[in-house]
Amino acid sequence: MTFTTSREAYDAFMGRYADLLAPRLIAFAGVEPGDRVLDVGCGPGSLTQPLAELVGPDHVAAVDPSEPFAAANAERVPGADVQVGSAESLPWAADSFDAALAQLVVNFMSDADASIAEMRRVVRPGGILAACTWDYSGGMTMLRTFWDAALSLDPETPDEARTMRYNDPDVLRELWLRVGLEEVENDTLVVEASYRDFDDYWDPFTGGVGPAGTYTVSLDPDRRAALREECRRRLGDPAGPFTLSAKAWAVKGRA
Repeated sequence: MTFTTSREAYDAFMGRYADLLAPRLIAFAGVEPGDRVLDVGCGPGSLTQPLAELVGPDHVAAVDPSEPFAAANAERVPGADVQVGSAESLPWAADSFDAALAQLVVNFMSDADASIAEMRRVVRPGGILAACTWDYSGGMTMLRTFWDAALSLDPETPDEARTMRYNDPDVLRELWLRVGLEEVENDTLVVEASYRDFDDYWDPFTGGVGPAGTYTVSLDPDRRAALREECRRRLGDPAGPFTLSAKAWAVKGRA
C-alpha cells in the first residue's frame, strides 16, 4: 500500500530525485537510440519519460504493480507500452528487449532473484540489465536524516538501512552474478535535489509514500510533531532554500 498514492505525492517525495537520477542510470546502462527498452517498476514515469525521449515511445515498455502509478505513467508517456504487473512475471515474450532497467525498485521486489531472472528472460542475448538502489546507510541524505531523527526518538524504528537487503554495491553485484549475468559492473550515481524551505522537505513525508511515508502517517500527532522538529534540527533549522545530495549504487550486466 506504500505506492498507491498519486503522482503528485510521489513527485513531491521521491520524484524530484528520481527524475534527476534517471538520465544517469540510462547513461550507465548504455542505452542508445533505436534500442527497445523495458522499465521495470516504472512508478509514475521518472525513467520511462527520458527513455522515450531517447529511443522513442514506441520502443519503450514499462510495468508497475501499482495501478495509479501505471496510469500516471501511461498519461505521461503516450505511445509507450505501459502495463500493470509484477516484476516476477513480466508480460512480454523472451528476447523482446535490448535492455531492461529498474530504478529504485530492487528492494521492493517480492523476489529479487526471480525478478532479475525475468528481466534476463525478456532481454535478448547480449542485452543489458541495469538497476540502482539508494545508499540508505548514509548517502541518501533526505532519508538518512529522517531515519536518524526517528531512531533518536524510538530505537525500534524500522530504518531502511536495516530493512533493505540490497543496500550496497556488493550485494547488487552478487544478485546479478547469481542470475547468470556477465560483464557485471558497479558504479555510483549522485544527484542533488532542491527544497524551497523545511516544509517542502517535511510535508511529502505526510503523503504516505514509501516506507518513510508509511511510518510517518502511522504516528500519533504528538510523535509526528516530535519527529518533524527533530528532522528540522538535524537539517540545521533551514529558514529558506537548501539542497540535499543523494547517492545511489548502480549495477549492470550482460545477458
